[in-house]
Order: sequence, then structure tokens, then C-alpha cells
Amino acid sequence: MRHSLLRSTDAADYQHLARPIAVMAKDYPRGAANAPHRHRRGQLIYAATGVVAVTTPAGTWVVPPHRAVWVPAETEHWIRTSTAAALRAAFVDPAIPGLPPRCCVMAVSPLLRELLLRAASLALEYDENGPDGRIMAVILDELRALPVLPLHLPRPVDPRLRRVCDAIERDPAQTRTLAGWGRLAGAAPRTLARLFRTQTGMSFGAWRQQARLMAALDRLAAGESVTAVALDLGYQSPSAFTSMFRRALGTSPTRYFGDDAR
Repeated sequence: MRHSLLRSTDAADYQHLARPIAVMAKDYPRGAANAPHRHRRGQLIYAATGVVAVTTPAGTWVVPPHRAVWVPAETEHWIRTSTAAALRAAFVDPAIPGLPPRCCVMAVSPLLRELLLRAASLALEYDENGPDGRIMAVILDELRALPVLPLHLPRPVDPRLRRVCDAIERDPAQTRTLAGWGRLAGAAPRTLARLFRTQTGMSFGAWRQQARLMAALDRLAAGESVTAVALDLGYQSPSAFTSMFRRALGTSPTRYFGDDAR
């Protein structure tokens, strides 16, 4: 390990610390992607700025502003940035109780945001019994209380259904029916409908809508207008898109992103 008083942007330096939690700051350029990897510790990935998508063999989780994704210890994952992003990664000892057993997106409170930003400037081997240790203890308390958000796109295992899902992710605006997808994938529509339910927990229509929502979050966070995103993703009008967005996330795109959505 590097000298304990120095900050590090190498995740390996955070895996065997004699501390329950440590926070790493690392900046990524637009379009960055890393190889599949895993960590000994659980990881809360928070984008202080920008948007990040975290993918595992089970699905993709999108991390827009004011959100974070939790990745349990030893979970294979990889990261892609659709914008330049300033990440804060909190690495948590897997022995800490009360944290989610699966990947999920969490809402980040203003308090937790400020704590993460502060913690990223602390020494790796901070004083657990001093002010720094109290900051870290509050972060752990906040993590246990964060609400989980529906920003997950589950991935199927069946190769026929994967071909369908990959094609929809590449072009979420497609309106092809299950019968049309069946001809492409070499499976009957009834078979695809059953596979969607059993392997993703969603109907075909719900999965496609979730794929559109994930694509919309990427583009809105990059500064594209609600109107352009709505029409490009196949919605008849911006109001129809906004209604879908509100049903999924409880607010309009403009309110969700604040001044970032134009």
C-alpha cells in the first residue's frame, strides 16, 4: 500500500485497510469504461457530477446525479460513463451489517453527499476515535437508511432473449412486436413472453420501457432537451414521455435533474 497519509485512486489500496470504510475520489472522462472486476469490499459508487452506468452479469444500474449504486463485496461489475464524471467510491468492510445483499440504486441525501465529499479528502488510515472516525460512522448510518430506487435493467441468461434485449438497448425507440422479435431471435412470441417474465421479472413491455428510461437518464444528464429525448425514444410527445418518467420516478424530468435538464 502507498503511504497511509496519501490519497489513492487505486481501488486495490482500499480493500485491506484496518478501517470499516474509506472513500476514494476518482475522475473519469466521457465514454470511459473499465474491464469486469470485483472487490473484496462492498462499494457505494456515487457520481458527484456526471452519470455512470454500473453493469453486472445480472443487469445494469444507472447512477444519475444525487443517486448512488451499491455493489456488494465480490460482485463482478464494470463501469461506463456517458458524461465526464467525478466519482466518490465508499469501500465498506463486508463484515459491516445492515447493508443491501444485492446491487441497487439508492437516493443520496444532501447530508450523505457532503459527508462523502469530505471523506474523500481524509487520510486512508484516519483516526477512528477522532472527528474523521465520527464522519465515517455517520456515513455508515446513512447507508443503512437510504431508500432504494427502481433504476435497474435486469439481464436475461437465455441467448435468444439476450439477442432481443441487446437490440432494444442499442435502439430503445424500436416498436417491433414480440412476433417480430421472435423471428429475429428464433423463438415463438409466447416463448419470449415467458422468458421475459421468468428471467427478468418483467413483461416485454415493462422491460422495453425500463430500457427507454435508462437511455433517457443518460441523455438528459448529458444536457439534451426533454423534447429531443422523448421523440428520439419513440414517444408521441414530450408529455407522454414525462408521464412515463413521473410514474417511474415520482417526478418530472426537469425536477429530477434540476437545472441539468434543459
